[in-house]
Amino acid sequence: MLLIVDDDIAIRTSLTLLLRSEGFVVQGVGSPEETFEVLRTAKPELILLDLNFSIETSGDEGMQLLQRIKKSYPAIPVILITGWGTIDLAVKGMKEGAIDFITKPWQNEYLIQSVRTILNLAQQEPQSESRRKLEQKYHFENIVGSDAKLLDILSTVGRVAATDAPVLITGESGTGKELIAEAIHSNSKRKIRPFVKVNLGGISSTLFESELFGHVRGAFTDAKSDRIGRFEMANKGSIFLDEIGELDLSSQVKLLRVLQERTFEPLGSSKSRTVDVRIICATNRNLEEMVALGTFREDLYYRINLITVKLPALRERPGDIPLLSEFFVNNLKTIYQRPDITISPGALKWLKTLQLQGNIRQLKNLVERTVLLSPKDILDIADFQKNLTVGQSAAAKNLPEVGSITLEEMEYQMISKAMNFHQNKISKVARSLGITRFALYRRLEKYGISFDPDEQ
Repeated sequence: MLLIVDDDIAIRTSLTLLLRSEGFVVQGVGSPEETFEVLRTAKPELILLDLNFSIETSGDEGMQLLQRIKKSYPAIPVILITGWGTIDLAVKGMKEGAIDFITKPWQNEYLIQSVRTILNLAQQEPQSESRRKLEQKYHFENIVGSDAKLLDILSTVGRVAATDAPVLITGESGTGKELIAEAIHSNSKRKIRPFVKVNLGGISSTLFESELFGHVRGAFTDAKSDRIGRFEMANKGSIFLDEIGELDLSSQVKLLRVLQERTFEPLGSSKSRTVDVRIICATNRNLEEMVALGTFREDLYYRINLITVKLPALRERPGDIPLLSEFFVNNLKTIYQRPDITISPGALKWLKTLQLQGNIRQLKNLVERTVLLSPKDILDIADFQKNLTVGQSAAAKNLPEVGSITLEEMEYQMISKAMNFHQNKISKVARSLGITRFALYRRLEKYGISFDPDEQ
């Protein structure tokens, strides 16, 4: 049974008819007193709670009722209903224990999706499973490891993948956040639909709307034809928003609107388009700290992290290092036509002792460099040490002394040097720096480095 709490009989009736048409058993009440009369005799699976009662618009009555519900019945999930102008109130309610919020006027399809998602999550029981059992139930072919921390994460991924819950994946660079995002999509009911990846750190604020929402012909000088944005590409599927912590505040507002309302307007168009996507985000930054500093919107933070998956650093699961190393070598056998190449037991044991600040990405680079440069079929400790030392010594040789220059100053110098070396050829500069063209545009804009847009 679902319980609707709203003093407006028109709202209660509308929601009741909508939810009953979807097969739910629904009861509606119009006051805090009626709410607790129902709760004394029945335990609803979910409560939809409006934050404003009677002529009161501060939300205090609704917030007090939420606090009473969570104190007496903490296990019952609560969805808040509020107007767009009072989202700050909804965010306050999330801190008090609400699980989600819906803005008025709501979209019927989105409201039903949110209700089903939360009910599905409530039915998913945490459990500890072996790698073999997980493989029997889910598809995790590209994720290597059997560490207990990883297995707990895979179990969570498998359980939430079947829902449409937004997922926030956190962890250091190189820990495999994109692989986890792919696993969520491939184990979901949307798996035959598109999985669209967007690196938000590589999109400048001026290109943000065009990239994500598309544009129509004539929207700006170079818009010679209509262009479909990433959200429209991902319709009915999943969109992976990587490096979401890199978005500036103005772009965060635009993203929040499409996540909340599931509608957007292509740049230069006044016609709204509806989109149905599953949202998966990732970041290596601490969003809670950014919220406290005012550099990341609190309402957006609560919108994207219904489920949070925190990936451990590779040094926190050293037992998986040999498995990953062998996995990389087996893949490289075909690429480099060296079918007999293996890693010695001693080298596998030694690899487990490495700190690997770059995590899985650093390990993969080390293994590939060693396979490429070593003439031997059995790779030993010395082979890996030589290549690890080469990488470290080269970096140390070229880096300035600690404290002599800031990270931004060093980035500025490197970009300027690359632009001069490649004669402002944007594609070549981006490739040499290991970033996308959009990421380079963003940094050129940030540092005020001029360039000829025709030099691509």
